[in-house]
Amino acid sequence: MAAGGIQNPALETPGSDFDRPGQAGAVAPAGPGPCPEEGPCGWGRCTPRVLQRCNNAQGYLAAYSLLAIFQGIVVNGLINISISTIEKRYELNSSLTGLISASYDMAFCLLSLFVSYFGERGHKPRWLAFSAFMLGLGSLVFSLPHFSSGKYQYGDKIEDTCRTAETTFANATCTASTNSSLRQYLYVFILGQLLLGVGGTPLYTLGTTFIDDSVPKHKSSLYIGVGFATSLLGPAIGYVLGGQLLQVYIDIQIPKSTKVNQDDPRWLGAWWIGFLVCFFAIWLLIIPFSCFPKRLPGTAKIQAEKISETHDDGGQVLVQTKNIGQSFKDFPMALLILLRNPVLMSLIIASSSEALVATGFATFLPKFVENQFGKSSSSSATLVGLVLIPGAALGQIISGVLVSKCKMDCKSIIRFMIITCSVALILNTVFLFAKCGNKPFAGVSETYKGTGTLYNLTAPCNANCRCLRSVYYPVCGSDEVQYFSPCFAGCASYVFNSMKKTYHNCSCIGKPKRGSGSEDFLYEAVPGKCPTQCKFLPLFLTFFFLAVFFTFMATTPATVAILRCVPDTQRSFALGVQLVVLRLLGTIPGPILFGVAIDKSCTLWDINECETKGVCWVYDNERMAYLLMSISAACKTVTIIFMVIAVYFYKPPPLTKVLSQKTLEKISVTHT
Repeated sequence: MAAGGIQNPALETPGSDFDRPGQAGAVAPAGPGPCPEEGPCGWGRCTPRVLQRCNNAQGYLAAYSLLAIFQGIVVNGLINISISTIEKRYELNSSLTGLISASYDMAFCLLSLFVSYFGERGHKPRWLAFSAFMLGLGSLVFSLPHFSSGKYQYGDKIEDTCRTAETTFANATCTASTNSSLRQYLYVFILGQLLLGVGGTPLYTLGTTFIDDSVPKHKSSLYIGVGFATSLLGPAIGYVLGGQLLQVYIDIQIPKSTKVNQDDPRWLGAWWIGFLVCFFAIWLLIIPFSCFPKRLPGTAKIQAEKISETHDDGGQVLVQTKNIGQSFKDFPMALLILLRNPVLMSLIIASSSEALVATGFATFLPKFVENQFGKSSSSSATLVGLVLIPGAALGQIISGVLVSKCKMDCKSIIRFMIITCSVALILNTVFLFAKCGNKPFAGVSETYKGTGTLYNLTAPCNANCRCLRSVYYPVCGSDEVQYFSPCFAGCASYVFNSMKKTYHNCSCIGKPKRGSGSEDFLYEAVPGKCPTQCKFLPLFLTFFFLAVFFTFMATTPATVAILRCVPDTQRSFALGVQLVVLRLLGTIPGPILFGVAIDKSCTLWDINECETKGVCWVYDNERMAYLLMSISAACKTVTIIFMVIAVYFYKPPPLTKVLSQKTLEKISVTHT
């Protein structure tokens, strides 16, 4: 082959004048001719020279990465961190907010197949401009309830200390939930999520295949790896940005009539600001995507030099001979061709199994760290972010570099994935030895100084306090025993010393285990859980970082392998099928399965004054660790099995099928 492609001497005749245009009878094309789809960067006849510097794969990758980052900020960052605030503000229960979260995946699943099918032959950068428009619109709609629901009104502050039976305690009565007008905003949030799902659909299907179109095969994995890795910055930025904004009062200005601070349970943060900022930023990205041509300059030449690695099951021939994919009536046949490809379906099931584990841990790993190692919710989320985000990003970038530098073919890529997943499976055994037992908890793991019974928070020492089980505010007593709240510890008063709150006159707290010279400290408690003596947290985070690193080393190669094992005209459609199955079998059931497993390890549930079961307050740490490790090990085993099946069934096309149509025409003309 000419033009710097992969040479095949067997197809060249000795002494042929293949590249000598000066001799009679010889046809010497210097490469693929100019393609009308490879236009300049601009809008119609307006093609400023400065824009042409971005009219290449690097310029497109920069715009693609920015859009992926903002999509991650909104969908996987701001929404996740704002969901509890939205629950309180609009009086929604967890099942309804779960419906809000699932709406994104519903829209994605409904549209992914059709967008990827019809968009394959369309103007992909303009599809990405449409994606930016819908993502921005979804962000705007999601923030609208704040502007139409009025000022936030909060009730009286709940007292957390012991109140005698004679004291009036307004919060102790059961108030049945009534239908509030605020609940009607549920449908606005669902609409916002649906719009975000519509906008996210072209990003990881058409946007990814456009990268694969525009760069040589051996560089494709590197570019895709960089794009996927930068997209992980989105959730990290979203969590940091959302966390900072939640420290701002929801209506910006705190009412002068009532003092409320962030420690008050009635405090709500300004969850809506981040969505407005992202709305303006995402819509700015419509500009660069709308100016890219249908194909970047040089794409035709790059495509002509690529050698097909499509799995040889007859699908490629069927697609070419019947010209499948030109109209909607070809949709069932095109889908059937992909579903009958054993390599593709094995890779899709393997990636779905990995996604189940990844989304499950992303959702519940902060809770695991919080309960196992006695950390606060904020510090647990921070530690998990420091492990997940860098580990996943490094894994995707390094795997992309390795696949690119080693110029792996499709079969070698799948074998590489088997190795990385096997290492990740071994590293997941960290749950077996890096776990901690539970600290003593009054009324759960031990009695109140020998009185009361297990799994009953009420004992003679707090029977007259009229405590609420719906107000979980753990305190650590001077006896190094944890109590459900100052009320259940029998604490009657508190003082502030150096901005630190200390509870006194606690009738349920025994003598301190460490001697104290002052009688004042015999019956005190401090807010928060008792500090754990477990030293396994650094070990756990180190091993889990490596497990995340090797797990995500298979993400970019999996995408590249899927693009390689299907006909060129079905690559976007194949990614659409993958993302639908990945959500149906992975990202949607993943948090549900992990949530059920964690609930199975619960030892103390919240029971409110209406005797309604709520959240879990205390877990059996060892049981939780074993359950999570079992799910992770089972899913990774399934992943490895299906990757082995993919290697077994993969059949590369014969040499006569890998030559592009342009190369065959060249050889035919030259021999003539």
